[in-house]
Amino acid sequence: MRLRATAGLFASTTLLVTAFAVPASATPVPSTPNAAHQPSKHQFSAAARSFVGADTVEKRVAKLEAAMATLPKESTAYNATKLWNAGITGAGSTVATLVSFGDDKVKQVLATYSKNHGLPPANIEVIQPSGPVPACTDPGVDTATCQGWGGETDLDVTMMHAMAPNAKIIVAATPVAETQGFTGLPEMMHAVDYMTEHKLVDVISMSFGTTEENFPSFDSIKTLDPALDRASKAGITMVASSGDDGPTGGYLYGPGNYPYRVASWPASDPRVTTLGGTQLHLDANGNRTKPDDVVNVADNGFAEGAGLSKTYARPNWQDGVKKITGSKMRSFPDISMEGVHGTSQSAPLFAGVLALAVQAKHGKLGQINPALYEKLGPAGTKAGIVDVTEGDNSQDGVVGFTAAKGFDIATGWGTVDASVFVPALVKALR
Repeated sequence: MRLRATAGLFASTTLLVTAFAVPASATPVPSTPNAAHQPSKHQFSAAARSFVGADTVEKRVAKLEAAMATLPKESTAYNATKLWNAGITGAGSTVATLVSFGDDKVKQVLATYSKNHGLPPANIEVIQPSGPVPACTDPGVDTATCQGWGGETDLDVTMMHAMAPNAKIIVAATPVAETQGFTGLPEMMHAVDYMTEHKLVDVISMSFGTTEENFPSFDSIKTLDPALDRASKAGITMVASSGDDGPTGGYLYGPGNYPYRVASWPASDPRVTTLGGTQLHLDANGNRTKPDDVVNVADNGFAEGAGLSKTYARPNWQDGVKKITGSKMRSFPDISMEGVHGTSQSAPLFAGVLALAVQAKHGKLGQINPALYEKLGPAGTKAGIVDVTEGDNSQDGVVGFTAAKGFDIATGWGTVDASVFVPALVKALR
């Protein structure tokens, strides 16, 4: 059912935006000197950008097929199919993707893709909790940006469905494009609160991010945290992509990236489980031909994000890896999955894995980071943790982080074997 906007809803949205207003006394954080221009647009992956101009279901399915022709093989690569054979398919769980604009054709697009790839029909609901979402052709809407978000939406739900084919999927679409800094984020946090208050979801996936330096101050970022706090206390697990600019990130007023290491929010937030990007090397049957490595695609100009926050101190559950990070600040990512189309691919894939765990646990998982760091990560393969030891995320002349044996900043604990990770996670959370 599509949510109808009401006067009360608009009032609550206005109050929310006011609540996130930044004090005038906040200390500015450096950005590019070109501050008279509009904030940079959201930086989509090449796969999401390919949807620009695809204004029919047929065109969108064709773009999805081009980007994700091998996606069902990932179900085999991560051993999700072993869980399916045991009856763990995500049934009874609900996972949401939080996006600007969404795609009004998402149900038809995923239905066609699923039929083409032997996946069951998907159960999708689209909601607009922060106000009515404009059409991509409406006056004042940047059509390319809107259609890019439509592509992001289609990619997100496809990856969730490929991991957890019987999970319910909610598309929470917001009416303001997330760009850099605060733009679009109050509406997104309002959507998080709406889903929390109405008990709609078990897992929320966020395929977006903005450089910490692009907020008026580092402390101002924390004004966005209350919604994430409330969701976490309600047992909702939140996952986010780590970014696609390697160890750096885009200026508030682009183009270009910072010439030094920066971090992205919400990836840097300790309330979130952050996904880095790795690359699978598969044969025609979905079996690995060699170990996964860090995504760093020079010809596409992106590398998976990884780094250290300047906003959030190291949480207690990361104390066990403090000698590795060498920092008093929160490091990310926490874990990694396939991200050849950007880490906006990795996050919904892992959200799908978590949907399987929700079914296996018969209930919400809540914050999984303590279990990941204190129990699962140190147990390694016995807990379904697959180490990633090759590659780094250096990009744009900024030296990044290198994968190594065990935990590392580049990939977190590595990646997962879902058939072992899911039951191990459920056991660790009991």
